[in-house]
Amino acid sequence: MTALPDQPPGRLPAVPTGLLTVAQYAALGETEDGFTELVRGRLIMTPSPNPRHNIILGELHAQLRDQVPSTHRVIPDIDIDLQLAPPDEPGSVRRPDLVVVSRAEVDRVDREGGLLRASEVVLVVEILSPSSKRTDYRTKRDEYCDACIPFYWIIDVDKPVSLAAPHFAGEFGYQEAPAEAGVYEATEPFPVKIAVNQLC
Repeated sequence: MTALPDQPPGRLPAVPTGLLTVAQYAALGETEDGFTELVRGRLIMTPSPNPRHNIILGELHAQLRDQVPSTHRVIPDIDIDLQLAPPDEPGSVRRPDLVVVSRAEVDRVDREGGLLRASEVVLVVEILSPSSKRTDYRTKRDEYCDACIPFYWIIDVDKPVSLAAPHFAGEFGYQEAPAEAGVYEATEPFPVKIAVNQLC
């Protein structure tokens, strides 16, 4: 009789049913089902990115890394607790393509475990794919706004590649900014210059 192969380490064969808190989601680890985000307690699946998406992500990370102040870190593809519900209620966790978060928050996760908290994120970046445009432009935009994340960059990979940079304006929500397809420059959340036309 041939034995069945063991499950790969760190991966679960199935996910629980019902609504999950952020802590329950964090305890799942990676699953074979591919569920990677939590929206109001429900697990959802995010399709794997295509090569162009990952090339742009790598180039953006390289450009940002040397411009971010020493008090912060640039992290790609990481879970963020949006802190939109009390800890004992169904929560929301998104996995942006890239975030800039305080170094103190990274140290806290090292000490205490858990997920990075939206309250310590200064910039969140989503790179659009054909299946994510509506989610990134509307749903995630609203969620990141509700989480009071100060800056949200949306990179559209359709040529010419462009970067839109809404910023949080309190009760007015995210204020729009024209998309930039050449060089994007800003003074907030830190002085930054991104050669958008060199991302791909």
